[in-house]
Amino acid sequence: MCGVREGARLTVSEERFDWFVREASPGLLRAAWLLVGDWPAAEDLVQTAFEKTWPRWGRLADDKQRLAYLHRVLANAFLRGQRRKWMGEIATGDLPHHAAAAESDALLLRTSILAAVRVLPPRQRAVIALRYLADLTEAQTAAAMRCSPGTVK
Repeated sequence: MCGVREGARLTVSEERFDWFVREASPGLLRAAWLLVGDWPAAEDLVQTAFEKTWPRWGRLADDKQRLAYLHRVLANAFLRGQRRKWMGEIATGDLPHHAAAAESDALLLRTSILAAVRVLPPRQRAVIALRYLADLTEAQTAAAMRCSPGTVK
């Protein structure tokens, strides 16, 4: 677990949280990447979500409830960050992508989808990330976003 000293003994709850972090991280990272558009910022967003989840870890009944809570925290952290006036970084340009000819169609499709998602408002982007990348149902996405399933549709 991040931040635990070498050789330190973990409690059962800490070990369970450590396991949960390792299991949930890949899916959350993909969802966060869709929200923010780059891996370092996505990693920061996921880290923030885990930090905010840990104090309530013992009150959440099971892994399903914990994952739903974590998705809600992830979406809220993203939306809170979007409301800030200063993001702390200034983009100076995009790095060129060098892809083999066989990969160029896939790269073009991926780039087009990402460009389309980036123009969506933050809440719509959060719904897309939770629904399709985190693979939540419409009802779970609605619960995480605190809106109706019809709004998710």
